[in-house]
Amino acid sequence: MLVLAFDTATPAVTAALHDGERVLAEVTTIDARRHGELLIPSVREVLREAGAALADVTAIVAGSGPGPYTGLRVGLMTAQALATTTGVTAYGLCSLDVLAYASGLSESFLVATDARRKEVFWAEYADMRTRVSGPSVDRPADVPGGPPLVGAGARLHADVLGEARLVAGAPEYPSAGALAALAAERLTLTAGGHADQVSGPAPHDAVLTLPHPIYLRRPDAHVPGPPKKVTA
Repeated sequence: MLVLAFDTATPAVTAALHDGERVLAEVTTIDARRHGELLIPSVREVLREAGAALADVTAIVAGSGPGPYTGLRVGLMTAQALATTTGVTAYGLCSLDVLAYASGLSESFLVATDARRKEVFWAEYADMRTRVSGPSVDRPADVPGGPPLVGAGARLHADVLGEARLVAGAPEYPSAGALAALAAERLTLTAGGHADQVSGPAPHDAVLTLPHPIYLRRPDAHVPGPPKKVTA
């Protein structure tokens, strides 16, 4: 198994290569405006560091969001293009699930990332592998109180969500290393005969989905309407 994973749903442009047991190479750059410029060079770099070629990859996994429209599309379209080129299957994983997995928590908690417009994308988890609600997009004041918080959205709006709820040392952005590790885990489970379809909560043995974007609101760009009539 050789899993190539990347995520562009947040300001973190991150790519990694995983052999089914460990992360062989990982590159992450925080830059909210250069997803398109940084992703392919990052993929090339992890392949170079691991001493592998694109033809050696057996699965491609991209973060499916939720996230801003443009950045998210960069990762998903790249996954589909590389899958077509190599002939391997491309998969998608919710980027909030990746953050949850990377947290390593075994208790109930929330993951929140920045959705802009003074909102957050968030989901609730029973533990690092089990999503129990979401993903959703809301103003920070409308996010449920109580459980600990993980993610850059939680830190950005800590004045509303509660500074004391932030998990110290928890990741702020999805990492491709965690994405690849979670994907490798689920691919192994699927190969072992677990065929439960992902819908609603994401259990430990959920299979991977196809790389479809998770959009929780309409994009900022709209098709212009017909010109207004000018009367004399």
